[in-house]
Amino acid sequence: MSQDNMIKFECTACKTITHHSHKNKKTLKERLELSKYCNQCRKHTLHKETK
Repeated sequence: MSQDNMIKFECTACKTITHHSHKNKKTLKERLELSKYCNQCRKHTLHKETK
């Protein structure tokens, strides 16, 4: 998989980038928002896609 499809997730609480994933940018135009576990906060928080 190419680096063009790679996205980063940033925690909305502590603003750290803790997760990476892949996304099909042709079918998904808007930015993703997922609830994921943050190692810094030590709890599940909302993570938003960054550039």
